[in-house]
Amino acid sequence: MNNNKSKRALLSGSALALMGAMLTPAVSSAADGETLIQEKCLLCHTQTGDPEAPFSRISQQRKTPEGWQMTINRMQRLNGLVISHEETQAVIKYLSDTQGLAPSETAPHRYVLEQKPNVVEDVDPAYAEMCARCHSNARFGLQRRTLGEWQLHVNTHMAINPTTELHALARDRSWYDIAYNDVAPKLATDYAFNDPAWANWQKMAKPDLTGSWSVAGFMPGKGDYSATLTVTETAKDNFSLTLQGHYVDGKKLQGSGSAKVFAGYEWRASLAVDGVKMRQVMAASEDGSAMTGRMYQSAHDEIGGEVTAVAGKAVVALSPAAIKQGQLQKITIIGSGLKGSVSLGDGVQVVKVLSRDADRVVVLARASATASVGLRNVAVGSAKANAQLAVYDAVASIQVTPNESIARVGGNGGKLPKVKSSYRALAFSAGKDGQPGTEDDMRLGYMPAQWSLQPFDEVAEHDKDLQFAGSIDSSGVFTPGDAGLNHERKFSTNNVGNLKVVAKVMDGDNAVESDAHLLVTVPTFIKRAIQ
Repeated sequence: MNNNKSKRALLSGSALALMGAMLTPAVSSAADGETLIQEKCLLCHTQTGDPEAPFSRISQQRKTPEGWQMTINRMQRLNGLVISHEETQAVIKYLSDTQGLAPSETAPHRYVLEQKPNVVEDVDPAYAEMCARCHSNARFGLQRRTLGEWQLHVNTHMAINPTTELHALARDRSWYDIAYNDVAPKLATDYAFNDPAWANWQKMAKPDLTGSWSVAGFMPGKGDYSATLTVTETAKDNFSLTLQGHYVDGKKLQGSGSAKVFAGYEWRASLAVDGVKMRQVMAASEDGSAMTGRMYQSAHDEIGGEVTAVAGKAVVALSPAAIKQGQLQKITIIGSGLKGSVSLGDGVQVVKVLSRDADRVVVLARASATASVGLRNVAVGSAKANAQLAVYDAVASIQVTPNESIARVGGNGGKLPKVKSSYRALAFSAGKDGQPGTEDDMRLGYMPAQWSLQPFDEVAEHDKDLQFAGSIDSSGVFTPGDAGLNHERKFSTNNVGNLKVVAKVMDGDNAVESDAHLLVTVPTFIKRAIQ
């Protein structure tokens, strides 16, 4: 293929598409997604005549709800598409249900849907050089296209971003030919449009998500929480929600909102919890017995944590999830249907039941000094969970999570807020080999820690990054410094920095420490649903 000739043709075609999109009507009376596509999209796209794939460039793709949202945003920004919010939602719903991704297809990349910060990806070298130098691995991993559509996607990149060939890892080699002839076919194999997983999922009965759910989660600055989530259907795949529960310190948690489900399992909810606007992004299990994902602040998606919802009678989680030999400790059992006597396993005595609520049972427990090290099954009446409580002899090591993280300066009168970073200390006991950091270590769960900061290296120490880059509170939440020039710094530079986040967990008189790397950097000016 002649590169220059093909690029001129692509740019010409893009210009024609833009002219067509300008003729898009401003108002449509259509309510369903398929009709809206015919009215709004076929001024630029064409009908193929194939009943299985009727629309060019649309019917040859499958995406998540966020992926389809980004497509519509691009059509508005670049091609002049005029479409209302309600119409946009109808199109996203239709395309997500009919051209979405199966649970098994989204599973490897759910972290980006859930806006989980500071994930370090393991990217195929072929994609690292071609795609991941601009995008996350999840950006293309959450799409499915035909071979022809992946190749057209390469052409679209060239039409929209013609300087791509001049970027690092592209210049001085035949970038376009590699992208078109090598990488596109690999994408079509690894992320195939006709993956049978989607066809099989479409045939399956979709789970009923109404009713009462037992919820366990974590929120930075507040700790573990438990709650009962009540879900009522208001229209097909639309729900009203109430959330009632407690934080681990006993303070009440309450909220309400609404949710929508896409493709039969993709849960997207907006709630106000204790007066703070929150988002839930979860995936329902195929049998509808559980939902897992993340809940986070709408204005600060980095402030959030994992959340699990389980239907029916069950023990969902413990806080804390470990008890030391000979120790007397308060333990909160999270779940639903928690009626009857409490059992924490061999060698662990329930001294007293301190309180019972719909979402939790709080007990005072004692582990025998001779209790064997290992995991215990937990039961409250007929509600049970296997290998839920760890009995340990000593904390051998801890891990600071995340191990690599980024925070961003902001505020100071500017429009972009600071992007914080939050940390937890994950503890382990040594296994039978007595050596920490080996395969037989036992996970003890997250433990309270003392938090501090240090310069990451000599340069950071010389530049006084510790003084200017930000601070960390007692709960492990780091707040970066202000945006803008700082005349107290060398060359009046801003408040970026290179730091270590240090956690110290006390196990009796023994202190166990670990650290992680934190880069405090400049604001990001573009925030996409899938980066």
